[in-house]
Amino acid sequence: MLFLILLDYLRPLSEVDTHMEAHRAFLNRHYAAGHFLLSGRKSPRTGGVILARANTLDEVTQWISEDPFRQAGVASYQIIAWEPTMAAEGMPDFSAQ
Repeated sequence: MLFLILLDYLRPLSEVDTHMEAHRAFLNRHYAAGHFLLSGRKSPRTGGVILARANTLDEVTQWISEDPFRQAGVASYQIIAWEPTMAAEGMPDFSAQ
């Protein structure tokens, strides 16, 4: 199943940025494990978005609890379970495990 994870910054960017290196290491671990498929900043820079693949919401919730942004209290999270039913021609099948 796919999950859309929406991050909203709770603190000024100057404070968020002090945790950016640790946050990127967190992202890299989950990319290497095959959990995260896409990620990036919102525009304007008020937070971020992660597209993840997992078996359960509980699994994603556990991953997010380990995010340095969460641990430092600089971001809030909304997790949306998502089952794509249509895609443009040529799009990869992100739902396949």
